[in-house]
Amino acid sequence: MRNDMTMDTVTEKSAHNFTVKRMKWVYFIIGILCIAAFLRFYQLGSVPASLDWDEVAHGYNAYSILKTGRDEYGQPFPLILRSFDDYKPALYTYLTMPFVAVLGPTHVAVRLPAAIIGVVAVLGTYLLVLELFRTHTNGATSAGDPHVTALLTALLLTISPWHLQFTRAAFEASVGLALIIFGILAFLRGFRKHWWWYVSAASFGLSVYAYQSEKVFMPLITLALFLVYFRKLASFWPRLIGPAMLFLVVTIPFYWVTLTTPDALLRAKGVSLFADQTPYLASTVVRLEDDRKNGDYIGLMLDNRRVTYARGIMGNYMSHFDLNWLFITGDQARHQPPNFGHLYLVELPFLLIGIYMFFMGKYSWSTKLLVGAWLLLAPVPAAITTGVPHPIRTIHLLPLLQLLTVIGILGAIRWLWNPPRNRLLAWGVNSIIVLIALWNIAYYLDAYFVQYDQVSSQEWQYGYKEAVQKVKEVQDQYDKIVVHNRQPMDQAHIFFLFYLAYDPAEYLRDGGTYSGGFAEENRFGKFEFRAIDWDKEQRDGRTLFIGPRYEIPSGWIPVHTVYYLNGKIAMILAE
Repeated sequence: MRNDMTMDTVTEKSAHNFTVKRMKWVYFIIGILCIAAFLRFYQLGSVPASLDWDEVAHGYNAYSILKTGRDEYGQPFPLILRSFDDYKPALYTYLTMPFVAVLGPTHVAVRLPAAIIGVVAVLGTYLLVLELFRTHTNGATSAGDPHVTALLTALLLTISPWHLQFTRAAFEASVGLALIIFGILAFLRGFRKHWWWYVSAASFGLSVYAYQSEKVFMPLITLALFLVYFRKLASFWPRLIGPAMLFLVVTIPFYWVTLTTPDALLRAKGVSLFADQTPYLASTVVRLEDDRKNGDYIGLMLDNRRVTYARGIMGNYMSHFDLNWLFITGDQARHQPPNFGHLYLVELPFLLIGIYMFFMGKYSWSTKLLVGAWLLLAPVPAAITTGVPHPIRTIHLLPLLQLLTVIGILGAIRWLWNPPRNRLLAWGVNSIIVLIALWNIAYYLDAYFVQYDQVSSQEWQYGYKEAVQKVKEVQDQYDKIVVHNRQPMDQAHIFFLFYLAYDPAEYLRDGGTYSGGFAEENRFGKFEFRAIDWDKEQRDGRTLFIGPRYEIPSGWIPVHTVYYLNGKIAMILAE
């Protein structure tokens, strides 16, 4: 009896300790999610300073579909939005609809889906790393406690400049990344509870409705999963039939619409490396002519267009591993604050250490192959496009870079403290690294939340909201309002539709958006959107003209001037 009571007591204590330990991890991840939410929701409507045209297009099309069941072109419940002949996958627009229904067409309503999904991606990262290292690496690994690795990876993603940038604005890529993370997580969990494979199939299938790059990356990563876990999957083939059918049911409508819509691939063609071959191949043609004249047969083999394209694709691919781009300069103002990379500079040494420790450490081959394949496949969608390196098309490098950095951090800590070395030296090194990290993070947060709007408002197409507010005040004084609709005010109509909350039903009755591309003319109500030639326009006092920052000729009466946040002129309202 006493032995039984002793065993019961031990069992109860073990269960209690397990529960306490489990709750500790829960508290930690809740704390990280609170930080993630704060960083993504704080000043969401004003940082970045304005919605760009893609964000506004999502917002107004969500508003239009909500009110009429049709987009701005009159297409009923589209799977792909024509929007500026960009042909965006429409999932983000549908995710925006509930927020527009509650908040109206506002900055916050348009950006909330990305911000919420950004927080969800942090949770997914924690669960994925925990699943991968706790279940698929046969116990303890070089990373130590899987909970610690998972928590720190989630924390680094929470504060990541790369992830923050694209989850605080309506970037569809943030949705695609989250769906891929949960697709992989559910796939791995499916080995224990098979119904997770249905979740994986749905998540991977929905990803193609989120962002263009998923049409390339999603098939590649799912193929990699099947190849890496082929032997393990062999005994589960009958259970994979249902998820496979679900995957087809989810994806076939998207690919059917893509293949049967003549212009649906215009965006892909426009940014393709092969889009404009003449300038790209010009130097090759010259070299080929020289090779023929000189009888250089090796040159004839190396200077043909296939080799030129192969070199271009490889160069594009490798550009995404450029440390200068990743950690110091970045690329353009819409992708990060000026003079800041996509990752913290302090992460660099630990990332390099982590790459070595991971691939040389005590991890299962399947884990190494999956992470390695994911890392190598992430830049593939961008490699065949122009404008590289491109952080949006390669967003799938997250959260792998954070994971490898965490492995490097934990490895460095163990090297310093276990076995104990000079404790004074260890404390000194740790203190210096922590101070550098805190400075690096504080510098970024200041650059983003304090300085970013002032230096980047022009790139975010600032000024339309302010112009429309003035128009609302004075529009009754005019019979007609003409808005410049050429560069740098391309697609001005969508901004006015959005900020006026113009009735979509009335807009569609007026003809909707009746032409595509970047040189379209449009009109609705008393508004006309076309080129303005200040020297030729008639000034009758009943027409208000809204044009770009160029100086207007003498004789025109300025009604209002809209300024960028750096003090430069954005738009002029004149009569």
